[in-house]
Amino acid sequence: MTGTPQDRAKGAILGAFVGEALGVGPHWHYDLKELRRCHGNWIDDYTTPEPGRFHDGLKAGQNAQAGFILELMLRSLIERKGYDEADFCQRLDNDLFPLLDGSPRSGPGHYTSESIRHTWHRRMVQKQPWHNIGGAADTTEAMERTLAIAVRYAGEPALMSQAIADNTALTQSSETMLSMGVGYGCILARLVQGDALDARISQQPLTWIETGALSFEPVTTCREAPDHPELPLRARRHIVRDALHAASDIAAMAGDPGVHIEPAWKVSHLYGMPCAFYHLLPAVYYLAARFNDEFESAVLHALNGGGQNQSRAMLTGALVGAQVGVEGIPQRFLDGLERVDELQQLAGTLVSQMPG
Repeated sequence: MTGTPQDRAKGAILGAFVGEALGVGPHWHYDLKELRRCHGNWIDDYTTPEPGRFHDGLKAGQNAQAGFILELMLRSLIERKGYDEADFCQRLDNDLFPLLDGSPRSGPGHYTSESIRHTWHRRMVQKQPWHNIGGAADTTEAMERTLAIAVRYAGEPALMSQAIADNTALTQSSETMLSMGVGYGCILARLVQGDALDARISQQPLTWIETGALSFEPVTTCREAPDHPELPLRARRHIVRDALHAASDIAAMAGDPGVHIEPAWKVSHLYGMPCAFYHLLPAVYYLAARFNDEFESAVLHALNGGGQNQSRAMLTGALVGAQVGVEGIPQRFLDGLERVDELQQLAGTLVSQMPG
């Protein structure tokens, strides 16, 4: 591990923005021959989307909608000095939803994911209250914004786990999604704190479960609307435990000399190229463990595997950024990232508010 917790926290935030922006050009190519035809045999930098492709209209180095929402989360955490659900919801209502029209190819980044489209429709068209909106999407959009919560509360597992579960439930109501989001947050938090991404990465979070240090209160209530019963959403401890074991097992496999995935980008074929978390997270953990001190190798193998490579690179970038710190992110990736100075300032301010 590199540097201080503050250095690693900054690395996680900037690593996520870098990974997300790298995916703007080659996003969602499931035919790898077509991916290579459009972007060459090996993508090693930011690219501009081909005409007619997803995110058409963006330029190399710009972030798409996941980056936009992550920035909303950062600004909320900073200005409220912690997670404030009402403030974050207000930012979605005021700063994101007016830019959407309910169609996929709209809004910041020129593409809006299924979970956000569902949330927009329930909120803006059906006028539903926030506690009655979350949908069934099994994708990783919530993890892509709650990673900032994991960084902010890396040393406070109860606050971290409750805030991640609460925020996930706003847009994705699956109990499994809550649990997987808490699991990813626990792993990222331990990396920020200095643990290695290996077979032992889950030991401390599993101890948190045994000692009751993780918070699992109901995440959605309807006290203001008694005609709507409380939603029985909980991040069940046994599901989080399985998510943690999976991260340790995959990290151990990445370091096992008897296991060979060559080239490493083919891990996306082993676990699957689609968007669901059960395809993405195993590949993310593998790449972040195998290339634990090589930010460039980790995010580029995440990128060149095709499919949902934007989310894969973003989540991988956060985990490896937390291991190498900002200094371990190649300068060319920072130089090529639009508004990098502003994003670095946001990351620095968030880190300055971390306890200890």
